[in-house]
Amino acid sequence: MPLQKIVLKPGLNRERTSYANEGGWYDGDKIRFRQGYPEKIGGWSPISTSSFLGICRSLFRWLTLGAANYIGLGTNLKFYVENGAQYYDITPIRETTAAGDVTFAAVDGSATITATDSSHGAVVGDFVTFSGAVSLGGDITADVLNQEYQIVSVPSSSTYTFTAKDATTGAEVLANASDTGNGGASVVGAYQLNVGASYAIPLSGWSAGGWGSGGWGVGVSTENGLRLWSQSNFGEDLIFGPRGGGIYYWDSSAGTSTRGVNLTTLVGASGVPTVQNYILVSDVSRFVFCFGCNDIGGSTQDPMLIRWSDQENAAEWTPSATNQSGSLRLSRGTGIVTAAQARQEILVWTDASVYSLQYLGGTEAWGAQLVGDNISIASQNAVAYANGVAYWMGRDKFYSYAGTTQTLPCDVRRFVFEDFNTLQYSQVFAGTNESYHEIWWFYCTAGSTIVDRYVVFNHREEIWYYGTLSRTAWLDVGIQDYPIAATYENNLVNHEYGVDGNITGTPEPINAYVTSTEFDIDDGDHFSFVWRILPDITFTGSTAASPSALMTLTPMSNTGSGYNNPASVGGVNSGTVARSTTVPVEAFTQQLNVRIRGRQLVMQLESNDLGVTWQLGAPRIDLRPDGRR
Repeated sequence: MPLQKIVLKPGLNRERTSYANEGGWYDGDKIRFRQGYPEKIGGWSPISTSSFLGICRSLFRWLTLGAANYIGLGTNLKFYVENGAQYYDITPIRETTAAGDVTFAAVDGSATITATDSSHGAVVGDFVTFSGAVSLGGDITADVLNQEYQIVSVPSSSTYTFTAKDATTGAEVLANASDTGNGGASVVGAYQLNVGASYAIPLSGWSAGGWGSGGWGVGVSTENGLRLWSQSNFGEDLIFGPRGGGIYYWDSSAGTSTRGVNLTTLVGASGVPTVQNYILVSDVSRFVFCFGCNDIGGSTQDPMLIRWSDQENAAEWTPSATNQSGSLRLSRGTGIVTAAQARQEILVWTDASVYSLQYLGGTEAWGAQLVGDNISIASQNAVAYANGVAYWMGRDKFYSYAGTTQTLPCDVRRFVFEDFNTLQYSQVFAGTNESYHEIWWFYCTAGSTIVDRYVVFNHREEIWYYGTLSRTAWLDVGIQDYPIAATYENNLVNHEYGVDGNITGTPEPINAYVTSTEFDIDDGDHFSFVWRILPDITFTGSTAASPSALMTLTPMSNTGSGYNNPASVGGVNSGTVARSTTVPVEAFTQQLNVRIRGRQLVMQLESNDLGVTWQLGAPRIDLRPDGRR
């Protein structure tokens, strides 16, 4: 019999059984398809040895006129700007006390210091910086006290505790019997914004919902949402804010040693919203938008209200005959989830619809048009915009908008949404990898409270694939050389960088594999004996001296017997395997001699070594008929 070429359809498909999807690919991890053929994805490496505090959920890059290259970086604990591979803390100050409002008390032999402030408003994990303190009399010196601390506990509305530390080494400092003072009459406490949760915390039962939620005696369910930020540049400067919080402004010309300030403190500020759920700066005439904010003159947050500042003026929000600030309220849905700048419009997603905001000019300035209804969206960060099309993950499927809202056909929809932690929708985030025409979504699988999987839509080839990876935020190439992602190790890494994984500074191999569906050997009506493989694999780009991968051929004795996961009722999770073979394929391997027999084959290619990358072409197998049983 002639050599049989194995050319399979690109993309992974989990909507059908493996045999029903004959001629395709069924499973994989850390692979993509280039012009129809599978290959290992690129590696990653930290951008610096520095790290930040908290879990990052927002990344945004912009350039100043002086070519300073900044990344805004929001975590559940702080807000930073990155520049020159260093992270600078610009977290705004929530409140600064008057001198003497804070006093200290120490206990002999303990590093725990109790601070008293009658209106501190702090929560566990908050950061406060003290100044003006004097020694307590012993080892708790002025240098120990006058620095930034993270609050450890909050026993009451007027007290909290922190752990004394050496200002240079960070080592704990224990009080002694002489530490009987209170820090003096000049202590000032500067409290940073309250910290937020690192993941959504489900709540249920009494006190879980708002007052009056649920019937009498019936518990309700809600959640303590994780900290999410939105941010956008206003020229050279940055406007940012946490979901459910205020609006803050960072003046880049003041340098990285300065903190963001509340927008209400800018010269000429008028009518600035005090609470919002999302911030965006328009491309047209630089209007600053707040979504889900309080109305002018009020303090109650309206989740469906949109307000915008005057054009080119971030501080002016009071409508008048001489400016274009204004507001409008959307009607479809219960709350605005997110927004994105698109081509000549701003797209706004509520929890049930999509609107298009367009610039009208005149006193109205902006108008809204409903462009999609009866839709869902997973989270604030679930939208990616590429090539004139908006893509987003809903709560049970994927969507796109390019003038009209469409359900996006998906070959892995069931695989994704049947293994999904629905309590952690808010952790979902999307990003583009335009070098490969890809949209990536990261999410938590069932039972996981951290992001541990991704799914990719290649919008050029209209195919899907997925894998396992823990990241918390994503930023495409843009004005940098590589896509950047935030990790749970509190740093940023360049992606598509090299061929190995590297988060902590030590390269590690990336376990990448792709597995085919079951495909017939010849016509599948009789057994065939496979005795030779021509692998057709390239290792171009590998840094290992002798790169190799493992190719596994698994034959099936019965048509469609398949591999079942989970196991069948009888407890069997594999079909009858006559004999499988796993063989190493190296850079100069021209053919492999094997001995396997079956009606169908499953082919897998896998690598898990340092310095190895690969692309699979069109392998061929040499076979001969071997009977019907």
